[in-house]
Amino acid sequence: MRVFRFIMIESLGVALRALKANKSRAILTTLGVVIGILAVATTMTVSNGLGNNFKESIASVGSDVLYVSRMPWIITGDFFRYRNRPRIDFRQSELLSQKLSGIKAINPSTGTQRNIKFRSTVLENVAVIGTTEKQMLVASGVPEFGRFFSGSDVYNRKFVCVIGEEIRSLLFGDIDPLHRDIKIGRYSFRVIGVMEKQGSGGFFGGPNFDRQIFVPITSFMKAYGNSNRGFTIAVKVPDQEEVEEFRYELIGEMRKVRKLAPTEEDDFSINSMDSLLNAYNNVMGVVILIGFIITSFSLFVGGIGVMNIMLVSVTERTREIGIRKALGARRRIILTEFLIESSFICLIGGSIGLILSYGVAAIINNLVMPATVSLPVVVVAIAISFLVGIVSGIAPAMKASKLNPIDALQYE
Repeated sequence: MRVFRFIMIESLGVALRALKANKSRAILTTLGVVIGILAVATTMTVSNGLGNNFKESIASVGSDVLYVSRMPWIITGDFFRYRNRPRIDFRQSELLSQKLSGIKAINPSTGTQRNIKFRSTVLENVAVIGTTEKQMLVASGVPEFGRFFSGSDVYNRKFVCVIGEEIRSLLFGDIDPLHRDIKIGRYSFRVIGVMEKQGSGGFFGGPNFDRQIFVPITSFMKAYGNSNRGFTIAVKVPDQEEVEEFRYELIGEMRKVRKLAPTEEDDFSINSMDSLLNAYNNVMGVVILIGFIITSFSLFVGGIGVMNIMLVSVTERTREIGIRKALGARRRIILTEFLIESSFICLIGGSIGLILSYGVAAIINNLVMPATVSLPVVVVAIAISFLVGIVSGIAPAMKASKLNPIDALQYE
């Protein structure tokens, strides 16, 4: 063990002296590795940022909630087959609630877009969601100020609303919005609560949860009608460990509600957060693969550059190698020295690329989305740098270790 440690320390010293003797060449050689590692670290950082952004954007969906709707969230195949399905109406949501009477959270909802107004300030095309008090049981968002509407508000068709954080900021500014009336389309609603900040769907086209208004579903239908309006029914799973079993039960009950014959296919869809995550993982898997294929070209070019410089270094130090071999240096020592030298060059380049990636991540974090260089990114970047150094240095190191001492001493 001591002999091996001595060989490593001595080899590292020789490699460092060789790098100091050719500083300019070593710096130029590392550029390809710098670019490659910067690309790898940035790709991983962006993919992590996108993943976090996506998970935050669907956090309010609820991992233990199934959503019954006319169309699937992720459409594959014939779009018109789904498009021609009959809508789910409010009566069907009530029938499903009766059939699943043991489930504590069955929440129908529907939506529209309306302009909203407070005094002289107008916001256009704001999402207005008609729902029930059970919204709080099936979604993760809660009011930051005030309260959500109650079952009494729903039953009595109260014209009250709970607004998103972005609406509060744009419509009211520094004014306290609670107990103030706003116009939603042609109707006045009193603000009784402000939802906590939840974020938007970001790059994935999801809804902006901070730009929504919740109103009692009964008041919604009274103001905006429910004819030809589709509903979504959120059903909270009783036991999260038995989601699939409950899914089949929900499908069976919904088929009864829709009066489907045994031979007819489902004319509704059961959606969940898992379907969104699976679709995201499939898409991001392809994106990341393409990203790594592209960055691998940069690393390949960088590795070729390191190998060429190392071959030049072997040629320049042929006499030195011959003298050392004549003095008793073993083949494995020469081999180790050149592998350490190539690895050290790549590690320097990788470290520089990693440092630059922190700057890129900071720019992305400030301008685009939350993104930070995590510890796994650092470990992967260093490991790739070391691997590229080993692979790039194998051919030059083998050439140097195989030199015949007599021929090397005669080299001019």
